[in-house]
Amino acid sequence: MAPSLETLNQLGRDEFRRALGGVFEQSPWVADRAFARRPFASLEALHEAMAQVVGRASREEQLALIRAHPDLAGTAARARAMSAASVAEQSSAGLDRLTEEEYERFERLNGAYREKFGFPFIIAVRRHEKHAILAAFEARLPNSLDEEVEAALAQIAEIARLRLGVLSMER
Repeated sequence: MAPSLETLNQLGRDEFRRALGGVFEQSPWVADRAFARRPFASLEALHEAMAQVVGRASREEQLALIRAHPDLAGTAARARAMSAASVAEQSSAGLDRLTEEEYERFERLNGAYREKFGFPFIIAVRRHEKHAILAAFEARLPNSLDEEVEAALAQIAEIARLRLGVLSMER
């Protein structure tokens, strides 16, 4: 069970990091840096503080955060070798129930995207179904590297918002 906002505001740094370290995929440094901004008046204020940490991070840290995300419907997804949050998110969009042809299309798009940008395609899959995700893949492939870094970070912030919402529902 996730801690309440009141409890989060009272936790020590290590406990705070443990509670929120997975909100931004495999990047507990985001929670660690947001810790100093407590107390948070709301989950939205907590999210905003965490998103600002990412926005102020170095480009290398931002790229590491982006690269911490798994490919959509990729090998790790098929083996369920990713965070529990990522498994649930991809499952919610039906990415664990694709046809072989759909898996092949995701694999091709994942490969083309990674080759061009050097990181996985990121989209808040809880807000989309598989056909919209595939369309977004194709629409974003022509973007520049800077445009895609910004798009990926915006999607990561949305994923984190959704994950914090899930945390609030679990209390």
